[in-house]
Amino acid sequence: MPRSPRRHDHDAGGDPEVLAAKAALRDEVWTALTEAKVARFPGARHRISNFRGAEATAELVRSLPEWKDARAIKSNPDSAQLPVRQRALEDGKTLYMAVPKLAEEDPFFLLDPEHLADPPRRAVSISNATRSARRVAVDELEPVDLVVTGCVAVGEDGARLGKGGGFADLEFALAGAAGLISERTLVVTTVHELQVRPAGVIPTAAHDIPVDVVVTPERIIDCRGRRGPRPTGEVRWESLTDEKIAAIPLLARLRRARG
Repeated sequence: MPRSPRRHDHDAGGDPEVLAAKAALRDEVWTALTEAKVARFPGARHRISNFRGAEATAELVRSLPEWKDARAIKSNPDSAQLPVRQRALEDGKTLYMAVPKLAEEDPFFLLDPEHLADPPRRAVSISNATRSARRVAVDELEPVDLVVTGCVAVGEDGARLGKGGGFADLEFALAGAAGLISERTLVVTTVHELQVRPAGVIPTAAHDIPVDVVVTPERIIDCRGRRGPRPTGEVRWESLTDEKIAAIPLLARLRRARG
């Protein structure tokens, strides 16, 4: 009998009650996506779930005024947001894409729409990104106009729940510390309607980054008047375990520099 994958929050620090509440909500959402048969291969569980309607959601993101004005976009590398990354390149925008799990010394891919080895849809997949992209360090990135992030669940108040690894929050903190994003940078997530929860339902910790806009295949939810202050520019070391720091070369180097 195959073993269940290890939970992504196995090396997370923080309040055990909050971690347990987050894990329970993830399971609820993954079950809902699975039972409704809207999760695409390889299934909903233990991931930022790809979902039916992701392409329609990307077209709604494309309609945002902030998207039209953006020159540089940073996105997570998951399949659910692939259509958004594809449209960024098709619209002539510079795209920064995180290396999965930030597992390299240079933890971002830079994709220039003018210099692609493959069509945009292929170029933005993790399996093909190295053909068109080059890896860059945080200090090589240009300021970002819009951030696209994946979610397991998201509240109508902008509270975001990831799959438990904490990588989206770390990416945001590192980019904020480098001056690449600010309180004014728009943060967008694309999800299935079954992943949306009412305001106040998503459990959060101090390091969790809220989103400004939630986009589903059916609607756009503007959360900017409902969310609280957004933490930027600070790695919250107290929420990181030694295991997590050791697994991310950039964090390990930053901690050594701190002494």
